[in-house]
This record gives sequence, C-alpha cells and structure tokens, in this order.
Amino acid sequence: MQLLAYLAVYPFIWFISILPFRLLYALSDFLCFLIYRVIGYRTKVVRRNLTLTFPEKTDAEIKEIEKRFYSHMCDLFLEMVKTLTISKKEISKRFTFKNIDLFKQYEDQNRSIMLMAGHYASYEWLVSMASQMNHEGYVIYAPLSNKYFDKLVQRIRKKHGVQLVSRYDTMKLMRKHQKEGTLGVYGFANDQSPQPHKTHYWRKFLGITVPVHTNAERIAKDMNLVVMFIDIQKVKRGYYQATFKLITEAPDLYPDYEITDIFTEMLEEQIREKPEYYLWTHNRFKHSDKVPAKFKS
Repeated sequence: MQLLAYLAVYPFIWFISILPFRLLYALSDFLCFLIYRVIGYRTKVVRRNLTLTFPEKTDAEIKEIEKRFYSHMCDLFLEMVKTLTISKKEISKRFTFKNIDLFKQYEDQNRSIMLMAGHYASYEWLVSMASQMNHEGYVIYAPLSNKYFDKLVQRIRKKHGVQLVSRYDTMKLMRKHQKEGTLGVYGFANDQSPQPHKTHYWRKFLGITVPVHTNAERIAKDMNLVVMFIDIQKVKRGYYQATFKLITEAPDLYPDYEITDIFTEMLEEQIREKPEYYLWTHNRFKHSDKVPAKFKS
C-alpha cells in the first residue's frame, strides 16, 4: 500500500515542482482557499494557539494573523515540493544569508556547529546553506511512516548537499564523528512538543508553561559544539534571509537549561514580531494542563 500511495502521488509532486513560481503561487492561493475556507484544516487548533498566545489581541487581529498564516503555510508546502527540481542557483538567490562570515569563522577554527531553529518562515530552504559550507551538513528529523516518501525527502536533501539523520540515530552518528574527528554542522528544530513523561524541563513558551526538548543543549555540552540560532525572515513571497546569532562557543560553561532558555527567547522574539510565519498547526500547548508542581509559577 505504501508503494501504491507513492506511485499515485509522485507524478503530481513532480508536476507541481516544475511549475514556474508565478503559477506555483497561484496554485498556493487556490489551496489556501480550499484548505482554510472550505475544509477548515486544523482551524480550531490554530485559533486556540493564537488566542492563548496573544490574549491582548482582538478577534479581528487574531483572524488576520490566522489568514496570513494559512497563506504562508500553503506557500511553504509548495516551496518544499519545489525543492525537488529547483536549481542550486535559483534557491541560493531566493534564500540568502546576511552574515555568513560569522558561521565561517567557526568553520575556519575547525569547530563543529549546532544550528538551532524553530518551525518559522522557510526552515525547508535552509538546505541551500550547504553550498556555502565546508563542513558536512546534517539535519535531524523524524522519519516518515511511508518509507518511499521518506527516501524521496532524503534524496531531495542530498541533492542540495545535506544529509538527513533520523532522531533515533543522532547520538550514534555524532559519537562516531567525535571519535573520528569528523567536523559537521547539525541542524535541530528545537520547538516541538516532547512527551511529558520524557521531559526533564518545563518553561514558559509564548506565555504558556510547556515541556521543552533539552537534547540539543545536552549534546552541545557533551560534544563542545558551537551553538547558533538561525533567524530566518520572509523578505517577500518566495524570498527569505537568514541571520546567524551566536548563543555560545563554550556550552559547558552554561548552567543546565540556560542554552535552551536563550534559544526559546530568541524564537519567541521572532514569533511576536511576525506571528503569521510560525507553524501554528502544531498543537504546541497540548500538555499545558500537565505541568509538574515544581514548574508551576
């Protein structure tokens, strides 16, 4: 069944990927109308997330953010599909880096680097960074349940110069690199919601106490990685700019959870400035009623 699903869908994916951007965004507008206005895909989750996060905003303001979010989400999805056939020259024109010298400074020092990011703006097109790196790039991800689509996603990323690493294999790979002296750049999306029973740390995120992942911080300390936040901004439709922000070059000097706190605060600043570019369909606050007593304020 997985193969049949893949064979049925792949021709449409490939066709969409070869559309010129003008037609791609026309299709995005149609999908936005269908998904948002007709189907109402996860609108209850999005509305609840926005209302919890921005209690000071009026219903009209919340609805305007919501409308802009769905438009961006459809753009993001089709841009992800476009990655299948987009050239390196084209993607590097559309996704630029403001201060790549800061990143290269640590490459030149033969330091491995951890890039921490949230599901904000175009985290998908960050793969274009590989063309400007000397180190090998690795993106930590959750494998898809359909193995054929999972292989497709891996093939797309490899085309643009980065490797996908299952979150289940991350430590094994990084230990191997550490033992062999292999340098790398490791990308972590650190804003997903862990299971409460596996969580050691809870904190406020956008005003609501939630469980947070701390594995990235733990790995950075254990392997002495330079830790950077990647601030991605949408300049205009189809164009993005990324800025590197140093969190620390000496993670072992930081108390437990401080690196996680710094990352979270940087992400919050992004979101509050332009909330329509965050991935609000994630039910990020679903465990807010399970806060352990010691983390309640």
